[in-house]
Amino acid sequence: MKTTILTDIEGTAGSISFVRDVLFPYARRELPRFVREHGKNPELRRWLDEVATEHGAMCDDAMIVEVLQGWIDEDRKHTALKALQGLMWSDGYRNADFTAHVYPDAVEALRAWHAAGHPLAVYSSGSVPAQHLFFGYSDAGDLRPLFSAFFDTAVGGKRQAASYANIAGQLRREPGDIVFLSDVVEELDAARDAGLRTVLVDRREDYPEPRTGEAANGHPRVESFAAIDAA
Repeated sequence: MKTTILTDIEGTAGSISFVRDVLFPYARRELPRFVREHGKNPELRRWLDEVATEHGAMCDDAMIVEVLQGWIDEDRKHTALKALQGLMWSDGYRNADFTAHVYPDAVEALRAWHAAGHPLAVYSSGSVPAQHLFFGYSDAGDLRPLFSAFFDTAVGGKRQAASYANIAGQLRREPGDIVFLSDVVEELDAARDAGLRTVLVDRREDYPEPRTGEAANGHPRVESFAAIDAA
């Protein structure tokens, strides 16, 4: 079997700015409307009530929205906020309010690798459902059929070697038969420790200062998917 290609998303297949400049502002802006229109939905209500309980059982949804908007401004990593953002982003994707940014060179390479018989998989800190939305509603259309597996931090943290060993096991591949693409050197270090091959994707759009020499910590470095040899 040909080499399996495991890719990160943010800063690798797609731009870092998409999350910061599109997704976060959308969630902040649409939160009042979304809660007003869907506040009785049991899934949404569960998370709103959790926030209310955490803040002294306040019962006014408008107050809960203000708290959540403050958390978005702080980029707070709270389970309820992440869940609510996911619900809103799902709504936004399906309503065509935006599409996910995937670099054209990544689209071209992923399609070529898939056509050549390379199994493709995703490993991102974003949840698997969020990954499906990202690739399902991308600038280039629905890219989900290109991938055979999606992994999030349920398999472990991205800077832990055990996570990559876990992924190799689930893919039923030897670690050396997998190449991991990421823009984060510490993630690549962990993957290499687990026996995976690695490539540092160092895009000028996301990292104006090239990370060469010691900054790459021995990982092969490219500025585009077009420069990756998947053999």
